[in-house]
Amino acid sequence: MPPRLHRRTAATLVMAAMLSTSILGAATATAQDRSPAPAFQRLSTFPVYLNSADPSTETVAEITAASADGRTLVSTDSPGERVTFTDITDPRRPRPAGALALGGEPTSVAVYKSYALIAVNTSASFTRPSGKLLVVSLIDRAVLADIDLGGQPDSIALSPAGSPGGNFAAIAIENERDEEVNDGEIPQLPGGYVVSLRLGGAPRTWQPTRIELTPALAGVPGIVAPEDPEPEYVTINGRNQLAVTLQENNGIAVVDLRRSTVLRAFSAGTVDLTGIDTVEDDRIDPTGSLQDVPREPDGIAWVGNGLVAIANEGDLAGGSRGWSILDATTGRVVWDAGNTFERLAISYGLYPESRSENKGTEPENITVGTLDGHTYAFVGAERGNFVAVYDLAEPTAPRFVQVLPVTNGPEGLLVIPQRNLLITSSEVDVPEDGVRSTIAVFKLKASASAPAIRSASPGGVPIGWGALSALAANPQRANRLWSVSDSYYSPTQLFSLRVDSSGRRRDTSAVITSALTLTENGAPLGVDAEGLAARRSGGFWLAAEGATGAGNEILLLDSRARVQRRVPLPAGVSAGLGSRGLEGIAVTGSGRTEQVVVALQGPLSTDPAGVTRIGRYQVATGTWSWYGYRLAAGSSVGLSEIVALGGTRFAVVERDNLSGPAAAVKRLYTVDLARTSGPARLPLLTKTLARDLLPDLRAGGGWVQEKVEGLTIGGDGHVYLVTDNDGVEDASGETVFLDLGRARRVFGRAS
Repeated sequence: MPPRLHRRTAATLVMAAMLSTSILGAATATAQDRSPAPAFQRLSTFPVYLNSADPSTETVAEITAASADGRTLVSTDSPGERVTFTDITDPRRPRPAGALALGGEPTSVAVYKSYALIAVNTSASFTRPSGKLLVVSLIDRAVLADIDLGGQPDSIALSPAGSPGGNFAAIAIENERDEEVNDGEIPQLPGGYVVSLRLGGAPRTWQPTRIELTPALAGVPGIVAPEDPEPEYVTINGRNQLAVTLQENNGIAVVDLRRSTVLRAFSAGTVDLTGIDTVEDDRIDPTGSLQDVPREPDGIAWVGNGLVAIANEGDLAGGSRGWSILDATTGRVVWDAGNTFERLAISYGLYPESRSENKGTEPENITVGTLDGHTYAFVGAERGNFVAVYDLAEPTAPRFVQVLPVTNGPEGLLVIPQRNLLITSSEVDVPEDGVRSTIAVFKLKASASAPAIRSASPGGVPIGWGALSALAANPQRANRLWSVSDSYYSPTQLFSLRVDSSGRRRDTSAVITSALTLTENGAPLGVDAEGLAARRSGGFWLAAEGATGAGNEILLLDSRARVQRRVPLPAGVSAGLGSRGLEGIAVTGSGRTEQVVVALQGPLSTDPAGVTRIGRYQVATGTWSWYGYRLAAGSSVGLSEIVALGGTRFAVVERDNLSGPAAAVKRLYTVDLARTSGPARLPLLTKTLARDLLPDLRAGGGWVQEKVEGLTIGGDGHVYLVTDNDGVEDASGETVFLDLGRARRVFGRAS
């Protein structure tokens, strides 16, 4: 749920009495291979700092609600102690619409008629929790009511329209624990509860009703601390029944709001997980297992009036890395994702390997909504930075539809049915790292945007991948490309991609069909691979960037990615290199005429300012020649790829290290090694702009990615581009893969 006073850490908690349930109706590990065409198209990604007077301050959007007409969004900004407003009248072009200071930390928001109901945490400490509900007019943003809640609020939910017995608001009063006390274990009093309000008339007349959960939890198997429920997310069905997750207790309670009575409570149970990655070792290896894992649900949503769907984020001792559907009367699990949610993340390059020993992708929130007559479940992965979409036509057998990449830490999930929109709000905002909180807008479309790349699942296990740092054509197969992972993962892997430039495939742009592990003398090898070129005669040339100049070298590989030869850069070049070394490699000719051409990311310390180098290595003679390349102004600008165009012509990618709205330099240039000027020691190349890539990177409605790392011309004559997702760490994790069209249109007919 909302940002805590202290970040949660995993702790050991013995729950021997936990109800253990079998995985019923679990989705198959290869569900993505049978998925229909994507259903949702991303229209826009709005950085919420645009609602701030100072873009350098931390500004988040955590939970978002919409006005009755679906044109204005209200989002909680916990660090700023305010809510922000975003105008989505044109969902392709959201606009900042101001902010309202609250005098406390907002934790959740909902909209009733023309009112925004904002839960605000005003706690002085963990042991002295307090909070209030502010009712704000959406017309003039005046505070119409300030209602004392008696404790620290978390989420808020409203009755669906037409519910019997009137309209209610319900608020989880969490009274969260202090993670610095007793390793964060519960109980830590005071305990939490639920507050309900019957809505109607003037907001100043609304009266809160406190509903205690503790009496109903006593004696329930698996509830370890009935006196400290710690309620998290709340949801209300069409019968005015409230379901609330008790995350740290691994439980769920169901409340009759009309009678202010707890109807029942039950454990969410445990799961035996197999086929997941449980070790943080720089490899994606989904072969591990965990036993008796408490689900510890966070987000919850009703599916009809009798089932609840839960996102099993985990906290103290659990997290089943997926989501489940339970019978809200008996607590019986009718469907569980098993390992498939995590394997979706692996297949789409969104698996956070650095979280393998914790809770993996951390599915945190879930919502259910009906758009255009179809009911969907939307599950947000806090660490994987994506939302998975499922069709709930058969509620006990959800069908995977689509993965929607978003920015870091998706928490808020909102369906606007009357406009066929899905709104996500991602809460992580680290201005100094260029990681910004955003609101993303998706629309249900007949023809929708496809994910960039996914991997196949040979033998039912998806090929793990990420941090793609290069692209290369496959000389033997026109519809295949090669790519490689950089130093984020070890050992280094080369990936074969199947592409289809015909436009007939709608489910994805490229599929990773196999992987080769880099080896040397029979042992797996990890390098910082930044460039890859496939040879006509078989095998590859690989550009390896070193942490220092001396570590930069090019490697000759055979067709099975075994190192055959290492070629270091000349001593005079490596001595002038810092951390911005080899970034691209191309190969021309074969046999006695084979030449390897490389691009250095940044200038040598011994060269003129703003001038980097392109080098040509004659394989037969082992000699180097060097050319100067003048970069665009800016200390962060460098080269990241080089591609042979024929003869002595090459294309390069020149880019800055900025993302989102700050991105300014993402360009393709061409150079001709036969056309130079300047001193003989370092002749200067003339560069010609072939394409500004920023319009291409913005066209998908997503966050403009920093690292345009791979470019090639496939055997089908099309130009392909890929971005490096940094292994889903301190970056959104999305991989953008683009078909830029035929090379002769991008680079000219001579290409």
